Amino acid sequence: MVPEDQTLTARKDLFSRALAADPGRLHMAAHSHHLWPDATYEAHMQAWEDAARLADRKWDRALGEVYPQAQALVARELALPSPDSVVFAPNTHTLLAVLVSAIERRPARVLATDGEFHSFRRQAARWAETGEIELTLVAAEAPDFAERFLAAARGGGFDLILASHVFFKSGFVFDRVWELAELSKPEGPWVVVDGYHGFRAIPTDLSAVSDRVFYIAGGYKYAMAGEGAAFLHAPPGFAPRPALTGWYAEFGDLEGPPGGVGYARDASRFLGATFDPSGFYRFVAAGRMLEAEGLTTAAVADHVGGLQARLLERIASGAASGAGRRLAEAQVINPPDGRPHARFLALRHPRAPAWKQALMEKGVVTDVRDDVLRIGLSVYHDAGDIDRVCGICGEVLG
Repeated sequence: MVPEDQTLTARKDLFSRALAADPGRLHMAAHSHHLWPDATYEAHMQAWEDAARLADRKWDRALGEVYPQAQALVARELALPSPDSVVFAPNTHTLLAVLVSAIERRPARVLATDGEFHSFRRQAARWAETGEIELTLVAAEAPDFAERFLAAARGGGFDLILASHVFFKSGFVFDRVWELAELSKPEGPWVVVDGYHGFRAIPTDLSAVSDRVFYIAGGYKYAMAGEGAAFLHAPPGFAPRPALTGWYAEFGDLEGPPGGVGYARDASRFLGATFDPSGFYRFVAAGRMLEAEGLTTAAVADHVGGLQARLLERIASGAASGAGRRLAEAQVINPPDGRPHARFLALRHPRAPAWKQALMEKGVVTDVRDDVLRIGLSVYHDAGDIDRVCGICGEVLG
């Protein structure tokens, strides 16, 4: 474990399989498809072996042992009072669809931002087309965004209010999002915080708002577990009867109208039907590895913050720009300011898509959203990686 008074160093040893799979690659997109730690390989193989050994009885192992372990990991990370408020699904789109189906009013009145990820953005736009919802959007990159969004929410008239804790494109941390909890009620509005870029990236304590706020995230990014393990924290008493429901939701202690469809009282009321459980195995393995190695969210965030500062310093000095300014001409739209920061740097420039492609051809993996180049770092990066990527940028970016 890492002593509290010792600076965290890069832990490439924990990712030996992924790093060795492509030795020439510089994976600077940990905010996207985070590299999988070695522990997840063993867990993935265990899922296969359990299926082969137990066959039909594998669900006793997957749902009776692994799934509760995954719930408990989330509860510990978010300081939830009970793991029973956590439900898993293959992806966040499924969870959002089930949640919105529980709103009885049609059209449902929804407040969100224009900076939400595609799992909500596209579906919400389509719901608005069909008349399922009335959608009000607040510009996420406006200078006074927080005040405008909170004012709109407090203005009333909404059934559901949704916003990201960390915005996926800009990296803006909406640290006032928790103020929305004061508006949340079982009869509506329901407040949903998209925590996908916050979970295991920024220390998050939901203990003060867990009885009023939904929180949605998953394993694909900073939880290091890959796809298939999205989750929702659902406060007790909220959204008790989703219209979109699978047969797994009828297990347990049910409640409902006489002769009607019954639902579990805990978060399993949001469950669907048969799924691939291997994501839960990986989620548990990655989470236990982080705990065993003392890789707390705060410790990894500090490590990444130091690397981000080094990268920005080298960009500003021209070390990543070759003969011209190039990368230094980009606008850093989420510069570190001493407060909790996204695990990626967002650099805006008209040539961002071309830069991403040029870097990919040299084995440097970044990603781009419109005109924003995103560089995501994690515990498998060190100062040498920063210097190496800056040298490549100086060679190829025009």
